[in-house]
Amino acid sequence: MTGSTILVIDDDTIVRESIVAYLQGIGFKTHEAGNGQQGLHIFRDCHPDLILCDLRMPIMDGLTMLSQVRSEASDIPFIVVSGAGVMTDVVEALHLGASDFLVKPIVDLEVLEYAIHRALEKAQLLMENKRYRASLEEAINSLKSSLTLLQEDQKAGRQVQMNMLPRHPLEYKDFKVDHNIIPSLYLSGDFVDYFTLSDHSFAFYLADVSGHGASSAFVTVLLKHMSISLLQDYHNNGGKIRVKPSHVLSYINQSLLKTGLGKHVTVFGGIVNTRDQTLTYSFGGHFPLPVIAEEGQQVRFLEGKGLPVGLFEDAVYEDVIIDLPRQFSLTILSDGILEVLPQKSLKEKEDHLLSVIGEGADTIATLTERLGLNDIQEAPDDIAMLILARY
Repeated sequence: MTGSTILVIDDDTIVRESIVAYLQGIGFKTHEAGNGQQGLHIFRDCHPDLILCDLRMPIMDGLTMLSQVRSEASDIPFIVVSGAGVMTDVVEALHLGASDFLVKPIVDLEVLEYAIHRALEKAQLLMENKRYRASLEEAINSLKSSLTLLQEDQKAGRQVQMNMLPRHPLEYKDFKVDHNIIPSLYLSGDFVDYFTLSDHSFAFYLADVSGHGASSAFVTVLLKHMSISLLQDYHNNGGKIRVKPSHVLSYINQSLLKTGLGKHVTVFGGIVNTRDQTLTYSFGGHFPLPVIAEEGQQVRFLEGKGLPVGLFEDAVYEDVIIDLPRQFSLTILSDGILEVLPQKSLKEKEDHLLSVIGEGADTIATLTERLGLNDIQEAPDDIAMLILARY
């Protein structure tokens, strides 16, 4: 604080000069005035760091001076000096915004020095807080702008992602494939797709990218791009290549590892061959296991195993072939469903899924309603469901 400029105002020349001499002796710069009016001119011209002002003076008293200063500079420290008999003036000065007060005569000038240092430190602290608040408000406003921009980007991204999903259920002869995705954020890390391969086959898959939000949603774009590339290759070769789900998972596994994104995917994919009346499927670490319900049989989880896609260089995926039942439904759910079911244990949740599906929830609408998903406001994780049914 030493080196600060102090404006000393007092009509008593001896007192004023003794104070000025003391302050200069301990390193302060000073200005001095004999009344409030002179002091106000110096204040406006010289902008001191602190004002030390007597209350009772001719021409303009200390209270008027204080009132004028406060109307022009609310933060400058202003210490009033008053005789012991005019304490009501001191109270009024404090109401007007005086920083401190001292009683005349000031016998010990170290008391004055202490009061000045304390007032200057307080003023500096207030100024730093003011700067901090201004900086904080600027940061908040910047954050709000960025957040608004991010939300707009995510809304646009969600629209892109929605456009990548199948727009309508796939109805293929007496088969139907339908889906529903409930994202936990604007963008989803869950993804489904299904499409016709030939006049006697179609394919489908459900993928769950690790994590959720924008980074996971970008991977779903890659998955869509990969599946389109594979489908184009298939058609370019006249549909003569026999497509196997295990080969598709191996291709995606290697492709994801090459990207270096650090994202992996759990996938369940299958191909229905209506000529052979078979379903060929492959697991890529998908959980929970798909549920198959067929007429006259107990509802059960589909068997199979496989490593997540995009984690291991040497991952090997297997194809499982089953005969297609005459009437059945195959329900595939992402693991987000396990986080919203009210049952406590995994076994209880799995039993609940079997029970709901076994009671006839073989469409997206009925399954969504019976699992209570219509009432979810904010899902902790993305939830995807895909149902392949033959009616």
